Amino acid sequence: MTVSFSKDDLRELVGLVAHDPSADEFPVTGWDAVVWVVGNATLTAHYFRTVYGMDLVAYSGPETGNRDHHGYLLTSGEGDAAVRFVVTGAVDPDSPLAEHHRRHGDGVGDIALRVPDVDRCIEHARRAGARILDEPHDVSDEHGTVRIAAIAAYGDTRHTLVDRSRYHGPYLPGYQARHQPGSGEQVFQALDHVVGNVELGAMDRWVDFYHRVMGFTNMAEFIGADIATDYSALMSKVVASGNHMVKFPLNEPAAGKRKSQIDEFLRFYQGPGAQHLALATTDILAAVDRLRAAGVEFLATPDSYYDDPELRARIGRVRVPVEELKKRGILVDRDEDGYLLQIFTKPFGDRPTVFFELIERHGSAGFGKGNFRALFEAIEREQAARGNL
Repeated sequence: MTVSFSKDDLRELVGLVAHDPSADEFPVTGWDAVVWVVGNATLTAHYFRTVYGMDLVAYSGPETGNRDHHGYLLTSGEGDAAVRFVVTGAVDPDSPLAEHHRRHGDGVGDIALRVPDVDRCIEHARRAGARILDEPHDVSDEHGTVRIAAIAAYGDTRHTLVDRSRYHGPYLPGYQARHQPGSGEQVFQALDHVVGNVELGAMDRWVDFYHRVMGFTNMAEFIGADIATDYSALMSKVVASGNHMVKFPLNEPAAGKRKSQIDEFLRFYQGPGAQHLALATTDILAAVDRLRAAGVEFLATPDSYYDDPELRARIGRVRVPVEELKKRGILVDRDEDGYLLQIFTKPFGDRPTVFFELIERHGSAGFGKGNFRALFEAIEREQAARGNL
């Protein structure tokens, strides 16, 4: 079942704020697609459809004239909030996707963004010193024309800029409609944020990139004791588009007694990349129950987290009893604007790199600052089990 959202709903779901994109030199109005590069696109697409309830809506591959790779378009949610996952995997051994996967394993190669004027964005990006990967150009078929271009981001990550206002096909030319509904209820309705991990000393440079090139603004900053445990530490800053539909927390490692989760990611991803995707849901309890029944593993939270009287006093009343959150390992945090519920999966693929967060917002525009220590200690337990702490 899919859900349509009003602007008020989007304010609650992902923190949408009012913004006039015509005032921006590089207007970004939302996410267009998250493009995955994986070792087996056919099985990964099946996984997202059967486990996360995503709908398969289009396909590109040898049968459609694409001899290089398989591409599966899956969606979750509706309207402006709808999430597109494009799952790609090499068919031709000489495909650039094969080399990308050899180096990085399963991960996100492209975070494509929706813009109303591709040419305007690229000209501003060029003046601001961005590296242009693809110049603006049209791609067309019987469904119309899409205007696209691309710029480089951290590591091998790219941002494709997409204007599909003149296009009525399922995704892009080269993709053919192929409808297979997801299995059961959809787990998430929107994409809240995508976290990028960068090397030591590079965080401020990439924060500046998003400010200078894309006109993003600062949302939050976490340093020092805010974001450290007894063993490891990191630093994080959050940048966002003008309407807050697109949010990028950026992390770098900090000095600690042992290797942080960022160090582990950088080693096994072999460089900077997207660490996790936060999937916004209207019912995190049902989402967790469904995913756990399907075999998805989550980071464990000790009972002491929920039994702490300081937590009970800090969070106040939330929509479900804390005992129900405790049963599922869901974390809760409150700020001056409201509260949020969140939980984190274990890594999605074979390497200890990319994972998912489920998040349910109730007014809070934060990122769970009060949960950082509990989260990082849970990650460290998994790192220790893998021998990487």
